[in-house]
Amino acid sequence: MTNALLDELRETVRTIPNFPIEGIMFRDITPVLSKPGLLERITDQFVRDLEMLGWVPDLIVGPEARGFIFGPLLAARLNIGFVPVRKPGKLPGETRRVEYTLEYGSNVLEMHNDAIRGGQKVVIIDDLLATGGTIAACAELCQSAGADVLGALFLIELLGLDARSTIAPVPAHALLEFPA
Repeated sequence: MTNALLDELRETVRTIPNFPIEGIMFRDITPVLSKPGLLERITDQFVRDLEMLGWVPDLIVGPEARGFIFGPLLAARLNIGFVPVRKPGKLPGETRRVEYTLEYGSNVLEMHNDAIRGGQKVVIIDDLLATGGTIAACAELCQSAGADVLGALFLIELLGLDARSTIAPVPAHALLEFPA
């Protein structure tokens, strides 16, 4: 990855202290989204990184909401399909679902039953890897459909939250790292 892109991303991601609660350093990517040309360069970098990692997916899978930003861009660039993973009740067809635990509670994600065929190779993409719960749930949905999850891509990984062990054995790759 070019140092120029890394430097620009680090300068563009906004850090908001004490949001949403006291003690959290929130990494806001909305300035990244609004900067002309930056999404295209990020997508180009993801393509290069996939090649370097040897991940050749048939599909890109992205959880709402921000996986919906990066996922379709990457899928279009690779000329492959995009599979959305949504909160309950948002998909019109028959779905498979997985419930997963959060630090203080639980959540549910769903995917259309026919979104993935057995044997397809998928890469999951999202904006941020924090605790890993969402990505682990996405991987479980994909694997329950018979997919081979090659790995997960992120714009940012928050270090110190043990997310990689939560999503193991799914490998993770992030463009930027920040302390949690």
